[in-house]
Amino acid sequence: MRLKRSSQGLVGVDITSATVKLLELGRHAGGLRIDSYAVRPLREGAVVERRIRDKSEVVDALQRAVEHAQLRSRRAVVAVPNSAAITRVVSFPASLSDDDIEARIQMESDKHIPFPLNEVAFDFQRLGRHPRYDDQQEIMLVACRLQDIDTLTSTLDAVGLEVVAVDVEGFALERVCRALQASQDDEGDEDDEGGGSTALVDIGANLCAFHVLKGGRIVYSRDSLCGGRQLTDAISRHYDMSFDEAGRAKRRGGLPDDYRQAVLLPFVDTLIQHIGRSLQLYYTSAGQQQVRRLILAGGSSALPGFAERLRAQSGLEATLANPFTHMRVDSRLNVGALAADAPAMLTACGLAMRALS
Repeated sequence: MRLKRSSQGLVGVDITSATVKLLELGRHAGGLRIDSYAVRPLREGAVVERRIRDKSEVVDALQRAVEHAQLRSRRAVVAVPNSAAITRVVSFPASLSDDDIEARIQMESDKHIPFPLNEVAFDFQRLGRHPRYDDQQEIMLVACRLQDIDTLTSTLDAVGLEVVAVDVEGFALERVCRALQASQDDEGDEDDEGGGSTALVDIGANLCAFHVLKGGRIVYSRDSLCGGRQLTDAISRHYDMSFDEAGRAKRRGGLPDDYRQAVLLPFVDTLIQHIGRSLQLYYTSAGQQQVRRLILAGGSSALPGFAERLRAQSGLEATLANPFTHMRVDSRLNVGALAADAPAMLTACGLAMRALS
């Protein structure tokens, strides 16, 4: 769904296996302003691999998030997971207009989309002239099953949010990562030839996603089965707690004195091993550019000592992601809570930035 540049606020809605996140951005003095946000937990199994399995539970959590956020806008952007999107770069004659390209995609859909055309929604973007053939243009084609889009839009519609665009999770991450890189004072040479690449390490509830970015685009991705729930499981086993009790103890603190040595550091070291393995596989399969810098995101990225330990063991610069560094914050919001949640808000932020940045 195409969305033209707009001055109106947008609400990015990120639905993961553990939480529902809302972030509302608006324009202010040539920049962006955070108007409202909310994070609300989801029950286990309500969302599996970013696909909604228990719609009523997601609607309930989303309703609580909407009520807490006190949104100014009801215009929302949501994303399908990367696994649900079909992305292709195709070549068409440079003379074709947008209408011609759309008609050509429909006519040749069986070449590019492995589903019947009446079961998918698709969109495209011109990437420019073909690097070898001047009479051709490259087109980014993205398609998704209609049922995936319908599930998301009907869920948001149930809480009074108007879906004005459906994005892809990876595109939202690229958008916010470009902003993160641009905000760094020393970022001018980051993507020059020989200057190396940046890796985004996004630690969710169940997965550690490793993305390598070059020129603002994700060029390599790998998921590892390691996330915040494994730490909760370890707390539960070590201290003979229920999973819910362990989760509350992890969030609120107050664990016994041996928690750091007995539970936290072993988990952190396991996480670092997964990141190291992802780096090695990147270099083996696709790594023409050395990774110079790690951006840490996700709910478990701010674990005490994690960034420092990762820097020491990898020899790479590792920093916590904060997409809000150069944004104004509405006076109603708790700045401390927003800063604590910032590393987990990348996808929501990238969605809310669509047509605003």
